[in-house]
Amino acid sequence: MTYEIQSVNDIRKLLRTELSDLYNEKEIDSVSKIILKTLFGADRLHLLLSSGTAVSNEMSQRVGAMTEALKTGMPLQYVLGETEFYGMKIKVDHNVLIPRPETEELADLVIRENKGPVNRIIDFCTGSGCLAIALAKNLRLASILGTDISPGAIEVAKENAKLNRAEVKFMISDIFGPLPPGATGTGIIVSNPPYVRDSERELMHINVKGFEPPAALFVPDNDPLKFYRRLFEISAEILLPRGRFYFEINEALGEMVSAMAREYGFNDVGLIKDLNSRDRFIKGVLNG
Repeated sequence: MTYEIQSVNDIRKLLRTELSDLYNEKEIDSVSKIILKTLFGADRLHLLLSSGTAVSNEMSQRVGAMTEALKTGMPLQYVLGETEFYGMKIKVDHNVLIPRPETEELADLVIRENKGPVNRIIDFCTGSGCLAIALAKNLRLASILGTDISPGAIEVAKENAKLNRAEVKFMISDIFGPLPPGATGTGIIVSNPPYVRDSERELMHINVKGFEPPAALFVPDNDPLKFYRRLFEISAEILLPRGRFYFEINEALGEMVSAMAREYGFNDVGLIKDLNSRDRFIKGVLNG
């Protein structure tokens, strides 16, 4: 579809009209600002003061294509091909989950609690690599490895490491298969594994369940802790004495994950709430 777009104001009007069935007014306003900032490279004040700024034919076509994609329910981050995470630009596509603010909180937690020397950190189910890269940028003495079963995800992660000039090794590896070479003697294990139960799928917005990779999101209702069980097995095997784990979790399963961690011999197990006061992270220390 061809749209008549001649100014910044026309872009705003177009998005309000075309996205009204999918988003509320506040959400559309936020989408508009992100698109305008991406297209023009200008701050919010400049855009507000320059709503009559002319739009080239090429930019008009780009906005039209973005609008058509957004109307299908495609997340804005996929439409733009990028998002922000912990002060970095992270590329995203259909191979990886879009990084969430909660995972930024996980990165911050690990960074704040581990300012001293760390010999190795492994990020299982790394996806876009956002968590591993944030740790590499902020814990520069650590050797960072990110693994994922998806070849497409590992390609995106490698691109993001290059984009952010981060020293991270990424490799294709099935968490339920053999351990990565040289994994023994790791200091910290982090992970944001699949944890949304299949029964919770219908509660999710179409732009999540319709576009993001389901294998990175969902777990069966009859075994919702399958990834955590494996992560604790791995952690107990390869962590150094007093080594630590930090995992993102389903808010409804916090007590179950905590109990499992203790069964595998971890001490100082703690549930940590996110900024919305939901149980979102678990951490613990290997006996030693």
